[in-house]
Amino acid sequence: MISRYPGKFAAAAPVCGGADLTLAPKLAKVPIWTFHGDKDTVVKLHRTVDMVEAIRKAGGKPLYTEYAGVGHDSWVRAYSDPQLMEWMFAQELAK
Repeated sequence: MISRYPGKFAAAAPVCGGADLTLAPKLAKVPIWTFHGDKDTVVKLHRTVDMVEAIRKAGGKPLYTEYAGVGHDSWVRAYSDPQLMEWMFAQELAK
C-alpha cells in the first residue's frame, strides 16, 4: 500500500515483509520501521534486508529490527513494543 500511495501514509511498520526492490524510491520519504525474525521460513529474511538496503540507497532512512530465534510470528514482539507506537505517532505526513 505504501508503494502505491506513498503520500497518504505518515509511517509504516511492515512485519515479515519484502517487496519489489524497484519500488524503493517511492518509499524513501516514508518513515519505515520494519521487523523480521531470523528464523522465518515463510518469508525469507533477505526479503526485508534487501528492501531496507534498497530504500537506503534511494535516500530513505528505514529502521530495521531483526529478532534472533524468531520465525514468522515476529509481529507479536513488534506490536507489543511500546517504542513502536511512540515512534509511529511521532511521525507526520511528508509535505
